[in-house]
Amino acid sequence: MTTVGFDFGTTNSLVSVVVTADGTDRVVDVVADDGLPYPSVVRYEGEEMLVGRQARELLDDQSVGVHGNVVRSPKFLLGRRAVEVGGIERDPIDIVADVVRFVRQEALHSSHRGALDGAERAVVTIPVTMNGPRRAALREAFGRAGVTVEQFVHEPLAALYGYLREQDDPAATLRELRGRYVLVVDWGGGTLDLTLCRVDEHQIVQLRNGGTDEIGGDRFDRAILDEVVARTMLREGLGADDDPPSAARPSLLSRVEHAKIALSERNEVSIFAPRTFPASGKSLHYRLSREELDLITKPLVDHGVRLVESLLESVGVVPAEIPLCLVVGGMAAMPVIRGRLYELFGPARVVVPSSAGTLISRGSAWIAHDGQRLTLAKRVELEMARGSRMTILRAGTPMPTAGEELHRDESLYCSDPTNGTAKLPIVQMVALTDHPQASDPRSTLGVLSVGVDRTAPPLVERLTIDVIVDDDLVLTATASSHGTPHSSADHTVERFHDLEFGIGFPGLGEATAQSALASGRNRRRRAKGLVLNANVVDRRDQSAIPGDVLYRHRRGAFDRLAFPQDRATEEQLIEHLYYQPCAVCRRPWGDPGCRCGGEVTSRSGTTRR
Repeated sequence: MTTVGFDFGTTNSLVSVVVTADGTDRVVDVVADDGLPYPSVVRYEGEEMLVGRQARELLDDQSVGVHGNVVRSPKFLLGRRAVEVGGIERDPIDIVADVVRFVRQEALHSSHRGALDGAERAVVTIPVTMNGPRRAALREAFGRAGVTVEQFVHEPLAALYGYLREQDDPAATLRELRGRYVLVVDWGGGTLDLTLCRVDEHQIVQLRNGGTDEIGGDRFDRAILDEVVARTMLREGLGADDDPPSAARPSLLSRVEHAKIALSERNEVSIFAPRTFPASGKSLHYRLSREELDLITKPLVDHGVRLVESLLESVGVVPAEIPLCLVVGGMAAMPVIRGRLYELFGPARVVVPSSAGTLISRGSAWIAHDGQRLTLAKRVELEMARGSRMTILRAGTPMPTAGEELHRDESLYCSDPTNGTAKLPIVQMVALTDHPQASDPRSTLGVLSVGVDRTAPPLVERLTIDVIVDDDLVLTATASSHGTPHSSADHTVERFHDLEFGIGFPGLGEATAQSALASGRNRRRRAKGLVLNANVVDRRDQSAIPGDVLYRHRRGAFDRLAFPQDRATEEQLIEHLYYQPCAVCRRPWGDPGCRCGGEVTSRSGTTRR
């Protein structure tokens, strides 16, 4: 059965599939009769439904959301329980399913229907900012439309895969980029998505993702229209009561969008719309230059460039380290955007491919055709007491596809139940490295806190942590305490979707994916600096107990006559003494009022109070 690539976009949707002719594989895009993708718009009129360009032409407002009985970009509604459309409450999942079903049926009736083979499975692209519940809702919507989501792939990563796959000599391009960074700027009609990747020996790996839905191409169109209307009204001396009616906005926005596109190749265009201003009966006639366009859209472009710079700064990469900045999406052709990226990276390193508007869908089709599976880009760890860490998932762990799930569970002990809470920070490597060190920086995905018996001795109460990665690429961590005669059981759940991934590539060699459920752990690796004072361990290790807590429960550990294996460590001795008052004035350790000159003696020497 053929698995297709499906780009369910904010503005438009598109299906692509790899076909073989004369022994050569190539991608074909299944588009509408006008050669363009299908607008992600649906209109409900009684029992009838219009999807795509017909629905878009009847839309009174080009902004995202519900407008009367028309829904534009229903992807943004996912996660809500219900929305009202034309006075009828509808499930956003059903609305998305209607669009997916329409695009699928159009594809099956196209000239490429033989290659689609039913189009019942798809590699589906998603924005990097789409959270777990919305991913799950999108999967269900595809299911209701008769399509199984084989796997989700971030849109910029799919675009990069498609770009590399369609090079005349992919192997040569990969050799040139090996060990170097690639930035993908996906500036579409609804969102700006960013992905910084590195081409490794065996795969393409995401280092950092970013994005926003505040500066997509639709925002540009509205900003241009508002400015053109305002300037025309000022020039003609029209009053506020002569504003164009809302019913005229779709036609005006369409004209503005065409003008914006035309200015990619021309220096000036004319925007004309008859009888735009109802009170005076005057028409809109405006000569828009590229220079004016650049000034009108400058705040939006500046915002996008700042996001690019911020993404690079967050991982310590400078623009000079980027040999390739790949620009895709509907806004890629806009000269002012290209110009700003030229200033940042240099013209030779900024590439806007001819297929910029369809490359995301094409990349997902190649991923489906090549049978590539995402892998985890960075190691995920559990912080434990004394700065030690347990590896939960190794870098290179294969990610689940449709119907699959990764599962890992561990038993732990609380080394310090004094405050009644066990803290379990989940962290991730910041850098991409095959040999992580204890001193390498980590970012905290989140912290699980679970109640424990504060009266229990250290290393007595048992805890469990369960980690699941599902086919929506969401990591769910559940921490549980099982209760004692003095405390009730407790559990907490956290979900994380901000993960980065890698993907193999034909010709890069054998994949380096590790076992799906990594079993190795790094118990005694120390960290420089403290992110959070975790208080759990995975084995009964007395050295993990804070010195003051150990003294309260096992005073014999501080007896010089104790067996060496039972004796407190130097670190625990100092921790215990820190909480002991001065033997003379009874002031606490470090109190400037203590003038007694008291000293404490550890096994390694004398320490001033």
